Amino acid sequence: MWSSARDVAAGDLVIIWQTRELIQPLLITPGKDLNSRFGYYRHADLVGIPYGSKVGSRNGKGFIHVLRPTPELWTMALPHRTQILYLADIAFITSWLDIKRGSSVIEAGTGSGSFSHSVARTIGSVGRLWSYEFHEARANKAREEFSLHGMADIVTLTHRNVCKDGFTVEDTVDAVFLDLPAPWDAIEHAKKALKKTSPTRICCFSPCMEQVLRTVSALNDSGFTDITMFETLLRPHEVHQLSPQSLTQAVEKLKKLEQKREDKRQHQIERSSKRKRDDLLETDTDNLGAKKLRTQESVEEEVGIRDIPDAVVDPGQSANQPSPIKISVSKVSPDVRGHTSYLTFARLVPTAPSKSVTVQE
Repeated sequence: MWSSARDVAAGDLVIIWQTRELIQPLLITPGKDLNSRFGYYRHADLVGIPYGSKVGSRNGKGFIHVLRPTPELWTMALPHRTQILYLADIAFITSWLDIKRGSSVIEAGTGSGSFSHSVARTIGSVGRLWSYEFHEARANKAREEFSLHGMADIVTLTHRNVCKDGFTVEDTVDAVFLDLPAPWDAIEHAKKALKKTSPTRICCFSPCMEQVLRTVSALNDSGFTDITMFETLLRPHEVHQLSPQSLTQAVEKLKKLEQKREDKRQHQIERSSKRKRDDLLETDTDNLGAKKLRTQESVEEEVGIRDIPDAVVDPGQSANQPSPIKISVSKVSPDVRGHTSYLTFARLVPTAPSKSVTVQE
């Protein structure tokens, strides 16, 4: 998965980008095929092409992009076995826990491995991640993926109920991340696993406020400090440059859209049965009588002319004359993959060793 080669080779794991909502991993296996609504592709045709290539289908139905895997792309493409962490939460958790190259980290539970892949890249080959999963089937699948992706030397995966049995290491790790139904039951075990010689950190990922309150109480009882809760929100904006339209252009565009809708409606009526056609025609006649005439003001509001600054739109400009000025517009992406829970952070500061005092008589 972490190949630095320029070109795709047989046996590589690649990310196939079809649309923003349709991204999937693919293990390149010559002799196999990829079939989707965007066409038919042979794995053998992908061998030897540079990463990032746009590949047309064999049957001419569309194209795909072949991308090099990264933790960010893996989060978007991975097969979901559980609810997963997305980029906004992963980045914030990694920063606040001070996870860096060479860090030792505990994660419980493993789930679909979204957070595991990002941590593995961050800590590098000199770091260590101990991951725990109580569900045996999910643990076995995650272990298989870690081995396939070249992470076996970085990640140690254990099938274990950490709330009951604790962790397999003590006085070892710099940070602990708990994504559990009852993280408060694992707080004391986490305290034992954290290093005693330096300040360490913990994060608990909980979907409801009642869990946060119980977690905060457990952290206080165990001697953690700087307890803070965050909610991470992500609002990506899509920015486009548009040439402003004159009023005449906007009206013409609106007329074409109206005509297209009317043609489509008439076509649907003609395809229906005679009885249904009569019902539809009667309904349409009633609706047409109830429609209000469009005024110039309503046309302007629908097309968006009123949102364009006066300095940009020239009412006297010819409809055939292209505008030399462009404006930037943005809108919030309708599909935001992001936060699902609350993040509770805390620090554990080592206590100073007590000094023994000898009293001489």
